[in-house]
Amino acid sequence: QVQLVESGGGLVQAGDSLRLSCAASERTFGTYNMYWFRQAPGKERDFVAAINRIGVGTNYADSVKGRFTISRTNAKNMVYLQMNSLKPEDTAVYYCAADRQFSLRTSTKDMDYWGKGTLVTVSS
Repeated sequence: QVQLVESGGGLVQAGDSLRLSCAASERTFGTYNMYWFRQAPGKERDFVAAINRIGVGTNYADSVKGRFTISRTNAKNMVYLQMNSLKPEDTAVYYCAADRQFSLRTSTKDMDYWGKGTLVTVSS
């Protein structure tokens, strides 16, 4: 059982930056692909970014390409989401997730583990 704990959310202004962190409990962290999803009020949970086991392959939602960067440090069981040029539409609860699929996915249905989320609010 992998436990994921997100941190780093908060209230920022449009144009600001924020870095989210996700700490994993699993010693075999390096065998999991890691993801960030987000869920805005009244909306479905959407894919944001993904990074493969060794951190050399990434994927991003079109809405965040060029602004967000996902990274990981396997030695510390950590995954990060650097968010720059934040917009009010980025306001959401951000969730960390993990899976052991062969390739990176974008569907919530493919995830094996989830964190409880951290709230990011971007004011205009």
